[in-house]
Amino acid sequence: MKRTLILLTAAAMVAGSAPTAPVVARDRPDRTELAPNQIAAQVDARIARIKADLRLTAEQEKNWSAFESALRDIDKKQVDRQIAQRAERSAQKGPIDVIELMRKDAEFMSARAVDQKALADAAQPLYASLDDQQKRRLADELVRRSRAEHID
Repeated sequence: MKRTLILLTAAAMVAGSAPTAPVVARDRPDRTELAPNQIAAQVDARIARIKADLRLTAEQEKNWSAFESALRDIDKKQVDRQIAQRAERSAQKGPIDVIELMRKDAEFMSARAVDQKALADAAQPLYASLDDQQKRRLADELVRRSRAEHID
């Protein structure tokens, strides 16, 4: 009984502190932000990893370039948005305008929707040419990518 109570208390403490951790990390002023060239290097590495993981055949390679181009275009837009957001945050004085923040969030969501559609359109020919295992790998990567975009 005592052991169960201790375990439940520990679990409650861990669960209670978990939601606040990302908020604290996001609001820390000393958080290291990547330079644009570091972000670009990460994008290149991620795209190379996706391609290597898919192990494309010569026939499938023909469909890769359009997909890769769409990924690069979308990632470039995201990097540009991150840089603009950093500049806005550093120039911001006074309290946050919640209404303006809502408008910017809406603009971001609209731009993200357009990007997602463009990526889906570019991925379709490649996806159609993949075998089932490759499709699973690409789907996993696209889901992981989508979740990462929600965090940014």
